[in-house]
Amino acid sequence: MNNMDNKFAKERILNAFPALLKQDVEKVIEILPLDEYDVLLSDSTIYNVSHFIHESEQVVKVDNEVLKIPCRLWFNEPNCDREAALTCLQKTILNCIYLRHSNGFIRQRRLEKLVDTTDYFVTPFVFQLLGEYVLEILFVLDRHINEHTLNNYLKFIGENKEYSQKTESRMISYWNAYYRRLKYKKINDYIGKKVIDKLRS
Repeated sequence: MNNMDNKFAKERILNAFPALLKQDVEKVIEILPLDEYDVLLSDSTIYNVSHFIHESEQVVKVDNEVLKIPCRLWFNEPNCDREAALTCLQKTILNCIYLRHSNGFIRQRRLEKLVDTTDYFVTPFVFQLLGEYVLEILFVLDRHINEHTLNNYLKFIGENKEYSQKTESRMISYWNAYYRRLKYKKINDYIGKKVIDKLRS
């Protein structure tokens, strides 16, 4: 990756967060391993990447500010010591970034760290996971959406009605494709549907 590509990746990450967090996001970007091209995949194989962030993105509104969240990214996790030196807010930002990682185990582990987080800017990153198919992640998501965070999600849905409807449709499609003939024959028993029902109630 050349300097232009590296700069482009940093801009993509900055565009995913509210402008008021810019300085903290920049601190987080400093510890990202954007010079490592060999990426560890979920099956423990090493893949040499040509770019770190997929070109597709999800456009959402957060407090009427337009954010562009990458759909997938492929860079390794940062050095543990450098991550530990971040502030609590910066760690939250870092965990949000890795919710978009291609490795489902990384997404799940990072979501676990956000279960008790109530910052509104976290909401679109977590909500996007509802439209995915990994059961373990959906169960963690269900724990995160509770009496302390529910209003954030209701507010986010109000700001992003069309996107929330598409996410629900995607959830149903994954249930139909992966789980309807196996563990969850009735959609009301599926964890994704239970999360949606919780948001509706």
